[in-house]
Amino acid sequence: MHAEARLRFYKGSAQKVRLVADTVRGHGIPRALSVLKLTHRRCAHDLEKLVRSAVANLEQKSPGIDAGKLVLKSIWVDQGPSLKRFRAASMGRVFPRLHKYCHVTVQVAEREE
Repeated sequence: MHAEARLRFYKGSAQKVRLVADTVRGHGIPRALSVLKLTHRRCAHDLEKLVRSAVANLEQKSPGIDAGKLVLKSIWVDQGPSLKRFRAASMGRVFPRLHKYCHVTVQVAEREE
């Protein structure tokens, strides 16, 4: 039995979120949550909330499941849209700025023994 949670249109580049996602992929839920809590990245707090949401989704599907025996089956980050904006510069020029977004998907499952 597995469940998933999605975070769509997260304000942050996919490359930066993947750095944090790679550190917790395949770990047990208690360890993944503690690693995310101690990670000093902006996206770590939001990924922690997403993992908790996936665990809650699995508990909703099958009540009475032990959260300590769950594992982070997979987590992946896809690139989302980029909003193109321009910043005024000197001498009438403009500098382009990209506001990048990404989509994060987390799958949680019971640990296979």
